[in-house]
Amino acid sequence: MPDAGLKSKIFKFLKIIFCSFLITVLLLFTVASIRTLSLDVNVGLQLARWEKTNNISLVIDHHQREELLTNFKEAIRIPTVSFSKTEVNTTALLEFDRFLRKAFPTVFSSSLVHHELVGNYSHLFQVQGSQPDLVPYLLLAHIDVVPATESDGWEAPPFSAKEMDGFIYGRGTIDDKGSLMGILQALEYLLIKGYAPRRGFYIGLGHDEEVSGLNGAKNIVRILKQNGVQLAFVLDEGLVVLDGIISGLDGPAALVGVSEKGSSIVKLSVSVLPGHSSIPPTETCIGILATAVKRLEENPMPRLFGLGPERDTFEHLAHKFKLPMKFVMSNLWLFSPLLGRLLERKLSTNAFVRTTTAVTMFNAGVKVNVIPSLAEAYVNLRIHSAQSLQEVMDLIHATVADQRVKIELVEGFDPLPVSSADEKSFGYQIIKKTVLDMFPTVTVAPGIFPANTDSRHFKDLTSNIYRFFPVWFKPGDPQRVHGINERISKKNYEELVLFYFNLIQNCDIQKLPEPHSSVHDL
Repeated sequence: MPDAGLKSKIFKFLKIIFCSFLITVLLLFTVASIRTLSLDVNVGLQLARWEKTNNISLVIDHHQREELLTNFKEAIRIPTVSFSKTEVNTTALLEFDRFLRKAFPTVFSSSLVHHELVGNYSHLFQVQGSQPDLVPYLLLAHIDVVPATESDGWEAPPFSAKEMDGFIYGRGTIDDKGSLMGILQALEYLLIKGYAPRRGFYIGLGHDEEVSGLNGAKNIVRILKQNGVQLAFVLDEGLVVLDGIISGLDGPAALVGVSEKGSSIVKLSVSVLPGHSSIPPTETCIGILATAVKRLEENPMPRLFGLGPERDTFEHLAHKFKLPMKFVMSNLWLFSPLLGRLLERKLSTNAFVRTTTAVTMFNAGVKVNVIPSLAEAYVNLRIHSAQSLQEVMDLIHATVADQRVKIELVEGFDPLPVSSADEKSFGYQIIKKTVLDMFPTVTVAPGIFPANTDSRHFKDLTSNIYRFFPVWFKPGDPQRVHGINERISKKNYEELVLFYFNLIQNCDIQKLPEPHSSVHDL
């Protein structure tokens, strides 16, 4: 009975395959379960013995509170708007310079502080340390803001600094006069209390960050390079404390940006002979270009979740989720493709997954009865850490696939290098410690900043650039940045001052403690 023997062999073979599959699944499930129960990458240096320092405490009394809020409001009322790379409000910038000198007299008069005006409107402060062998760091912020008009729908005039329900409303309250004023106010208090840092540091205040920082931050970098300065780390604006924004997360999360997406502006154009609308061609330049744009929108850039720093973000947050998400996020070595598919379904999380494509301008036509000779569109892409600018350009050409469409790179740059966030990363761990000392219930995690900051210009001075300030965002708040009704609570602004007050002192340690790790790597 050869057929019976053959069937028996096939059955045995299938049985072996099934059993092997079952064993593999069981093994994977066991490993994943152990990792889910044991993974907590947040423990680290929290259990270590930190070097003891004699930190000065800050208790803000009623008079100080009124003074610091008055100063902050005055900063908001000065309309330091950057309209374009060639148009900034120089009158307001000069007024802001005079205001800073009045608001922080000790900073500008202290023998420990050297101040330099850069590019006419930006500022560079060097705070001398008592131990020159300790590598200095840089705190970065910017003076300028984006335009805002009350007619856009603001509940209060955007440069009024009006106080409502415990919040101060105004353009720049978050981006970025909150951190700017917080840094200088913290230093003012420290100097008044007789503080002299062991580790020297710099404060850089750019005046044109909103239009690429070419005259402000870039000139600050030039001066530091001329002086042979290398930095331990840079801390700039960026990610924040998210409270109730990440669905399913138990408690708030402070995300510290360890990189920025790259950026590019690409121009698409089609040129044809003009004509009369009564004798139209089969396709107009508008139709050709519209088809190209539609192809770009219908064919998004490839899914790259798990290949950039976003993987670390979710692993750091995993223990704060309930099952089954805790199981999935603790095992991204296994579930990255699945989580990537889930994240791309929401606009708010799609940016974690890929290079985003946004058609922002479309120009064509001069008259209703004239076939136009030219149609142009501009596309803004924010480039994922796992891609390069050149790879993005190649994909645009392949997707459009039409020789009639001219594709030009107007400007762009690659994603920024990913800064370290491990237990040996001085800057990251100091930021984390400062956050946890102030907000013990917060989970701190590295993240990717989807926009761009002045800090990108400093990559030759340090490999450790972080983008974070402890502004608290609740649902609806992210849309306020560059939008309407930008605001910060009085309590949160005071927390910004305390954060920088403590951070500066925490940086005075010689080195980080030896790590205590509970991470299980696969």
